Amino acid sequence: MKRIFFLLIYLPIVIRAQNLAPASGTITFEKTVNMYAIIEKQFDVVQNGYYGQAFDAYKKDHPRFRKLQSTLSFTGDKTFYQPLPDPVKQGFFTDIFLAEQNNTVFTDLLSNTYSCQKNVYNEPFLVKDTVLNIQWKITGEMREIAGYNCRRANAIILDSIYVVAFYADQISVSGGPEFFNGLPGMILGVALPHDNVTWFATSVSFGPATITPRQKGKVVSAKELKTTLQNTIALKDKYWWWSLIQ
Repeated sequence: MKRIFFLLIYLPIVIRAQNLAPASGTITFEKTVNMYAIIEKQFDVVQNGYYGQAFDAYKKDHPRFRKLQSTLSFTGDKTFYQPLPDPVKQGFFTDIFLAEQNNTVFTDLLSNTYSCQKNVYNEPFLVKDTVLNIQWKITGEMREIAGYNCRRANAIILDSIYVVAFYADQISVSGGPEFFNGLPGMILGVALPHDNVTWFATSVSFGPATITPRQKGKVVSAKELKTTLQNTIALKDKYWWWSLIQ
């Protein structure tokens, strides 16, 4: 009887452990940016104004959606997010932070800290701080991403920015692209509907992963970097500030 009881209690745990993917590998992400929507919002485009003419010229040479590639390496409780070079020139509308990939991020999930190398107006910074505490609300909605059945979670960051994420609990690492993490599995999809940006995994591979935190740049906290920039630039959207300072 004791043996039967033991099997009933522990067999589901063993089966679940066998179904978990190894906690080491690399994920390729594609960041999709609705450039037309972001340009109209950031530059207050008026049809007959200066920006309106530049915007019309931009649309003739550039598609609505910009696609950017990145990788997320993970091993144990550490992740390393690295943007890949984009050979496509953006013409007149450059330096739109939300439409770029400015952050190379090393995250230590065990210590709940990160270090992020970024260039802000060609000046290198190394931001070191604690991981953003995102209060996720897990839902029952499911979506397949890169071959994984992922569950949806929603959150509000910076008081008003709505975030949708999809995570795969088969990958036993609580990480994700850029600064998104904190769910019971790997985040394979993120959407910021108001900001017209998404990140979705296109492939997942397992095996030894290279985790090499960057060390170049002036070391600051997120708060210190925000203070440094606050009097020199003005951004309308909170997420643009977040992408700069995190």
